[in-house]
Amino acid sequence: MKQIRIEKVTINLGTGTDQEKLKKAMKLVQNLTGVVPVKTHSKKRIPSWNLRPGLPIGCKTTLRGEKAIGLLKRLLMAKENLLSENSFGEEGNVSFGIPEYIDIPELNYDPEIGIMGLQVCVTLERPGYRVKRRKNSKRKISKSHLITKQESVDFFKENFGVGVEES
Repeated sequence: MKQIRIEKVTINLGTGTDQEKLKKAMKLVQNLTGVVPVKTHSKKRIPSWNLRPGLPIGCKTTLRGEKAIGLLKRLLMAKENLLSENSFGEEGNVSFGIPEYIDIPELNYDPEIGIMGLQVCVTLERPGYRVKRRKNSKRKISKSHLITKQESVDFFKENFGVGVEES
């Protein structure tokens, strides 16, 4: 029950209010993952940024299982298997950005898309985490069963050969 596993890998691209850039971002995510992304919409009105509720401002997709692990290996190669200590959250999750998608192996430059960056979020879990998500009789995960920052760093070092640089 203490074994850590990757629950999901989420790819996110924020484009702002530019709808043409959003179409390019959706094409990039589909080329990268093979999955059609979902548009994300703004929730607040921010007049200085020309935002209103319901306006599409980005796209995301979520991968699970072997497909997620394979993509994560490629994304870590784009970061040269080196993550900052700040990339690891206190609850064991990991987030990092890739400034240019052309750094990702097996992904070539597409002149229609141009240069774009993306954000990657990795959610880690242990067996038994379903208890906090289930519909009936939800419960909290006990403190001894939660994933700590150090455990997630060790997991990435062991399974992916990732180096962690201090910030």
